[in-house]
Amino acid sequence: MAFEAPYILHMFTPGRQMSPFDINMAADAGYQMVVPYSDVGLDSVTALTQDTIFSRGPKGVARTGIFIGGRDVMVAADMIDRAVASMVKPFVVSVMADPSGGYTTAAAMVACVEATLLKSSSGGLSGQRVLVIGGGPVGRIAGVLAASAGAEVRVSSHRGLDAAQRAAQETSQRFGVSIGGVSGADAASLRAALQESDVVLACAAAGLQVASAEDLAGATRLKVAADVNAVPPEGIAGVGVMDKGKPVAGSGAVGWGALAIGNVKYQTQHRMLVQMRESDKALKLSFPEAFETARAFLAESAAARKP
Repeated sequence: MAFEAPYILHMFTPGRQMSPFDINMAADAGYQMVVPYSDVGLDSVTALTQDTIFSRGPKGVARTGIFIGGRDVMVAADMIDRAVASMVKPFVVSVMADPSGGYTTAAAMVACVEATLLKSSSGGLSGQRVLVIGGGPVGRIAGVLAASAGAEVRVSSHRGLDAAQRAAQETSQRFGVSIGGVSGADAASLRAALQESDVVLACAAAGLQVASAEDLAGATRLKVAADVNAVPPEGIAGVGVMDKGKPVAGSGAVGWGALAIGNVKYQTQHRMLVQMRESDKALKLSFPEAFETARAFLAESAAARKP
């Protein structure tokens, strides 16, 4: 019997350790060897990438992939670009980035909101006013995806207007979109921002409620509220973790909860890892591809529910 080279996934992270979640996902996607590398700086990516590709030959690289983790969405974007630029044809492998799950979680969140809007007369994200609460990995990429889909996006920070505008400007410049910043430092500022929003995306720290029932009461134009916080209390009052477009009590909005979004995120990441392993050509998989994958999963799920 002829020997077949194993499927190997090399996993780079700037942090002290690779996420066990991502290692499990890679193994479940069919990679036979999953090798983590920690404390990987941007300047180390070229050497690691070239060690990855030149040791296996043109046939071996088809069974080789690179995954980029960490916690910083900006650094991950730079690292995936550096890895792709370091390859020399025909020694080219697939690369996927998903720092702290930020790319696939944001993609799932925005895709769920978009699908809900498409079911109504809203016509999707184009022209919608989207408020992102929390400028971490998920919040920044969710804002980029919503803005790329035609929404008017603003990021709110509990640290005030300057912090929000700084995060918005950094994200806008890095990813070529237009995002604004608004203060969320006090209840009055947050409520004013909510009153002008069609969609709210709660992307703050776990266990922190960022929008109370009183905050939502005056948000009369709000259509969809999505929350990725699975740790009690809920990030948005009235949005349960399993909610899938369920009406939010005391408002005219419907809600998407953390575990419902999390299922779409899981399916998205799994499909991307399998796609990377099975593809006969090298792929670059980042948050735009994650968004398309999440959209496809939701469309397939909707079609399967039809009689």
